[in-house]
Amino acid sequence: MCGIVGAVSRRNIVPILVQGLQRLEYRGYDSCGLAVHAASLGAAPAAGLQRARSTARVAELLAQVQTEHIEGATGIAHTRWATHGAPAVHNAHPHFSFGPGAEGVADGAQRPGRVALVHNGIIENHEELRAALQARGYVFASQTDTEVIAHLVDSHYDGDLFQAVRAAVRELRGAYAIAVLHKDEPHRVVGARAGSPLILGVGQDGAEHFLASDAMALAGVTDQIVYLEEGDLVDLQLGRYWIVGADGQALTSAQRPVRTVQAFSGAAELGPYRHYMQKEIFEQPRAIADTLEGVQGIVPELFDGVAQDGKPRTAAWRVFQEIDRVLILACGTSYYSGCTAKYWLEDIAGIPTQVEVASEYRYRQSVPDPRTLVVTISQSGETADTLAALRHAQSLGMRHTLTICNVATSAMVRECALAYITRAGVEIGVASTKAFTTQLAGLFLLTLALAQSRGRLTEEQEAAHLQAMRHLPVALQAVLALEPQIIGWAEVFARMENALFLGRGLHYPIALEGALKLKEISYIHAEAYPAGELKHGPLALVTSSMPVVTVAPNDALLEKLKSNLQEVRARGGVLYVLADADTRIDSSEGLHVIRMPEHYGALSPILHVLPLQLLAYHTACARGTDVDKPRNLAKSVTVE
Repeated sequence: MCGIVGAVSRRNIVPILVQGLQRLEYRGYDSCGLAVHAASLGAAPAAGLQRARSTARVAELLAQVQTEHIEGATGIAHTRWATHGAPAVHNAHPHFSFGPGAEGVADGAQRPGRVALVHNGIIENHEELRAALQARGYVFASQTDTEVIAHLVDSHYDGDLFQAVRAAVRELRGAYAIAVLHKDEPHRVVGARAGSPLILGVGQDGAEHFLASDAMALAGVTDQIVYLEEGDLVDLQLGRYWIVGADGQALTSAQRPVRTVQAFSGAAELGPYRHYMQKEIFEQPRAIADTLEGVQGIVPELFDGVAQDGKPRTAAWRVFQEIDRVLILACGTSYYSGCTAKYWLEDIAGIPTQVEVASEYRYRQSVPDPRTLVVTISQSGETADTLAALRHAQSLGMRHTLTICNVATSAMVRECALAYITRAGVEIGVASTKAFTTQLAGLFLLTLALAQSRGRLTEEQEAAHLQAMRHLPVALQAVLALEPQIIGWAEVFARMENALFLGRGLHYPIALEGALKLKEISYIHAEAYPAGELKHGPLALVTSSMPVVTVAPNDALLEKLKSNLQEVRARGGVLYVLADADTRIDSSEGLHVIRMPEHYGALSPILHVLPLQLLAYHTACARGTDVDKPRNLAKSVTVE
């Protein structure tokens, strides 16, 4: 959530800041802004800090800075997902501090401030800090917690921005990644992080340096990245930088190494697609193929930990021998992938599995078991609730940890002993699609590996499962060919305000995911239930204006599901059924059927979710909503 870009250079870095914001806009788009030090490009020192902010998209911000001729070689920029304070210009970042006693701050957008600051995260003690700063004469222009940090830095400033930031963050409680400028130091940016990601980019020949919340913001600018750790402070100046750890000690290049990271800017190109979500739906065959690349057999080594800064990898085979159960922690779409995996793990691997909503797990009394494998699932690897749940589980003595994650350099991967890195590529659409299906692929491999370690997987079964997985990309392409039929359904759904989704067994989580997708991007209220629960309450909602979407694979529960469908038809409900080719469910009055190309057994959820993604996408298009940037949401949820 939210995105930060910063730079210290000898050239005008406004184009770089704006380009970075455009690549991070999916992380938050309630407002955006930038601030530069005009003197850093040779302007008179009195020009000081200049700022532009907007509640429109980044393209409008670019037009604003061009009109106002804002340029600078040192600057910071931000795209916001609102937490404290409504989306409004006075709440947009960067925030200025004009010093104590400054009047007219609220309408002083063009006045040069003393401190400029951008922030991702939430400051939990902002109210008490605000009261103390107001008592000292500081005037607040916003409702944000961020402005508190700007004034706090100003209050500590005594000629050294780094020391002022260091003193300020000691007073903060909560999560933050910040980048700060001061009017008296035109070639300096100071950053700090705790609980929210921040990276350092080393420019060509070390002559310029950058800060960002995501390496993709710097694609095409630099591929030399330093990942800052919890509690780090970083000082960027012309031709040099240094990092100080949470303990106050300067860190060496061995402790914070420079890594070469390929953040492909091409991922941000739409190509022939109308939206990123549509592009990412159609990228799923390739994403699955990439995720499974190199998997020749089911071996524990697939999940060995990622080596970190010279530390040896953890051996998965040893961990698998020391566990009796699995605990899955995740949020949102990743939680539904975990719910699907529970069916696989208990059925195929025979291992008891519990799935918890990460944001709830650490706030209840649970019964820890040191022989539990704690599995976290996250696209970004920076999801605040999931990271906090992981750390809570570890604090309870559960040291066996594994993550299914799409970002090999993320905090989740660094903090878990074992990992499987999915290769979905960059996912820009806020509503997750290819990250979900690649998570399912990784979780199915985990299921097979645990089944093998427990003596529940024969060679014949392993070969059959691997063959089915290798065929997934082809099978997914066949499902995507159903798009014209799904568009026909979407034209009907676009006129509705409510929808019901049904599934049974391991397809119930897929129904949940389908309902989530529809509500996220079309704003149609949608709920999902196990089909057997229909008569225990939800049937009261069924009318001709409440479409009922049903996932109907040809499995052991099919006949039961057919009975549930009859319950809907008997009450005048209209059914939309995704059926396997051999289910013998035919279209008729009030019953609309799309046949899947083939039955796919245990892997069927990976195929059945694609039509639900397409249904949500085309319904949203028909309703004219902002598909890639749905209201009130953001991509990477890095605040609690």
